[in-house]
Amino acid sequence: MTETLTSAAVKLPHLRHFGKGPRQILALHCSLAHGGVWQPMAEELGLAEVSLTAPDMPGHGRSPHWRPGSMHDLARDWAVDLLEKIGGGAPVDLFGHSFGGTVALRVTLERPDLVRSLTLFEPVLFAVALADGSAEAQDWAAKEQAFEARLAAGDREGAAEWFQTLWGTGVPLSRMPASQRAYIVDRIDAIPAAADVVRDDRVGMLQPGRLQSIPVPVLLAEGGNSPAVIRAISEGLSRRIPQAQRLVQEGAGHMLPITHAGQMAAQIRAHLGLEG
Repeated sequence: MTETLTSAAVKLPHLRHFGKGPRQILALHCSLAHGGVWQPMAEELGLAEVSLTAPDMPGHGRSPHWRPGSMHDLARDWAVDLLEKIGGGAPVDLFGHSFGGTVALRVTLERPDLVRSLTLFEPVLFAVALADGSAEAQDWAAKEQAFEARLAAGDREGAAEWFQTLWGTGVPLSRMPASQRAYIVDRIDAIPAAADVVRDDRVGMLQPGRLQSIPVPVLLAEGGNSPAVIRAISEGLSRRIPQAQRLVQEGAGHMLPITHAGQMAAQIRAHLGLEG
């Protein structure tokens, strides 16, 4: 089911809903996707047990663009508003994948009262690996420069191809349906638009003691075949969030909540405290 919230004064997201269960989940998708990608996860968790709300992130799907302003700030505002709405005063389980994971982590830091549990699928908070000075971070930075060079040269298709090769499902951009390929190329500017937070930590998520203060259960899920910088980020977050548990899904890559929802469902259900 989909829904578009409208307001004369405030830009609000297009929403997708999966399930009619009592357990409320807000799920934030990765860059270049849309809220519909969470349907397999909702089905694996049980549509009779969960009600999963998935907004199209700023500039994605049917949601409005983030400009003028910050993409990360707008996504954060949307997430807070939705948590307040769907929770009705009670905390809500919060999922985030990749860029959406960085938004979910920020929201948990800023409004822990709204979050019951946090499940992060490869949050691309590159600032963690950079702060730790890891070799994986240096390798990622070199790859990022190659991506940025393509964009600067006006080669949007080449930049999108590079991005999909590193972060996609394994299907080359050139082999995707024309509509899907156009969707990704049209939105490739969303990647550098997130750098102020995911790379530079403009909002101070890495300030001393801040991540350590998270009071809710945290699950960090990553793919065994994902880029090496993901492991460095997960290790850095695990050191800073004492109660965090890690799930490494062998055979999976960066798109694991889409490609391996069934394989991870039991551990996610246990993290959420769902019976069975």
